[in-house]
Amino acid sequence: MQYACDHVHLRSRDAVKAAAFYVETFGATEVKRVGVDPVQRMVLDLGGLTVFIEQAPVETAPATQTPCLGIEHIGLRVADIDAAMADLTARGVPVRMGITERGPSLRIAFVEGPDGALIEILERRAAG
Repeated sequence: MQYACDHVHLRSRDAVKAAAFYVETFGATEVKRVGVDPVQRMVLDLGGLTVFIEQAPVETAPATQTPCLGIEHIGLRVADIDAAMADLTARGVPVRMGITERGPSLRIAFVEGPDGALIEILERRAAG
């Protein structure tokens, strides 16, 4: 049996606004909208990853605190984490954890997306 990643599914109090964040901030592309007035689901392509952003009912519980069990965050790789974090900070994206060295070939940081979504920004370098 072979498995392949099909999508990541997020829920949001405002799916259209959340989708706009990923488009404007990370260069995602809107693929389609499902449903009208209100939109039920936004479908994005985020660097080759399909992201569904579902319009959440009012009674949906907010995101839990991290660290947590289950899916905790989305990781986005960049070539230059210093430039990426400067850009995100300038855009007003909340930073949860600044740039941290995780060994000689990995640097990471965490920012917060809509509805408390945790997003890791990471730079992998060739081990030297």
